[in-house]
Amino acid sequence: MLAWLGELNAKEKRAMGACFGGWTLDSLDVNMYSFVIPTVIGIWGLTKGQAGLIASVTLVISSIGGWFAGALADRFGRVRMLQIMILWYSVFTFLCAFAQNFQQLFILRALHGLGFGGEWAAGAVLMGEVIRDKYRGRGVGFVQAGWAVGWGLSAIAYTVIYAILPGAVAWRVLFAVGVLPGFLVFWIRRNVEESEIFTERHQERSSLGVAHVFSAFRGEHLWTTVKVSLMVAGAQGANYAVSIWMPEYLRVVRHLSATGTGGFLLVQIFGALVGFIIGSYLSDLIGRKWTFILSAILSLIMVPLFMFLPMNNLGLLFLGIPLNVALLIKFPPMGPFMTELYPTSVRGTGQGFCYNAGRAIGALFPALVGFLAMRLPLGTAVAVFSVAASALMILPLLLLPETRGRSLEALEAAPVAKARAAAGAFPVE
Repeated sequence: MLAWLGELNAKEKRAMGACFGGWTLDSLDVNMYSFVIPTVIGIWGLTKGQAGLIASVTLVISSIGGWFAGALADRFGRVRMLQIMILWYSVFTFLCAFAQNFQQLFILRALHGLGFGGEWAAGAVLMGEVIRDKYRGRGVGFVQAGWAVGWGLSAIAYTVIYAILPGAVAWRVLFAVGVLPGFLVFWIRRNVEESEIFTERHQERSSLGVAHVFSAFRGEHLWTTVKVSLMVAGAQGANYAVSIWMPEYLRVVRHLSATGTGGFLLVQIFGALVGFIIGSYLSDLIGRKWTFILSAILSLIMVPLFMFLPMNNLGLLFLGIPLNVALLIKFPPMGPFMTELYPTSVRGTGQGFCYNAGRAIGALFPALVGFLAMRLPLGTAVAVFSVAASALMILPLLLLPETRGRSLEALEAAPVAKARAAAGAFPVE
């Protein structure tokens, strides 16, 4: 199963290492907030709606960060923007430790979102261009598994810190740990190079101006951008509705302690890791599109089962594994899928916008869950919006093509061929 890793060259492996680290530490930082929700609600007397708004603003602003970071990556380089975005989200996670009220934490988490969204945009494009066509699905998928690793590290840090310190101090220490990802930048600067397909197009990218931000909305790219953004919105919304509120659900509805919640989440994170690995192989085996559809259908089944099936905490513990497998197998194909839809000159801004605009729309779901939970049980609110998001994911997929095995070089040649044909120019036999 892992023999293909030995066939990768040094450049491919270094790019995978850098992006795996970026995704891992990105997840470490962004998931910290979900663990401190019960604490800040108790200390500052927030409503569930306010707590959900803080989670949502991070994700909404990440769409802006991802869009602009993608456009800048088309102009100045994927590796350079990857470094800047990692430093950005590290600094603002650290500053969250010093927030004194709802307003300050809201602003700091919003600013954190700029780097959070930008890191994915730069890293996903770099990986998609560096890893060869044959292994692109598995390569990007394995890197995406860093999200589960970072989530696990965040859960471990939460469990340990909350076991040692009182909650009023522990949540600040947890955010302070978020500065650590910044040190990864030093390794990236020394070891990671730009993709060949990017550097070869120096003349084209040097002419890109401010209007390039809107290049994914021009001509044939417009409809693709709309469909992919809606697909990602459903995928992200279904996941966020569950993951953001899971610690609160376990603490308040299932009455688990902080340590018990951390243990439950570690088991669920193991399920997420399994989901990422399975999704990586399915992406190359059955295709990007069918992997998305399979995940959406399984999520429609598993989320209501987890929230409504009567069972004790032990049964719930083990049901969390297939729940997270269902929710997470859809993410490994996303990077390759978008890489294979856009040519190099538009890839950064197209991929950055689609993923992060989808994330922004999906970010509304945690807030909607919070407001609905003021009237209905939290489990019901989570199930309602997660199921709705999974249904939203399926609709645009029916109109999108399968891209498995698509050559990026052929993708570059297609617009040229179309232009020549339109002009009446044909190759000489």
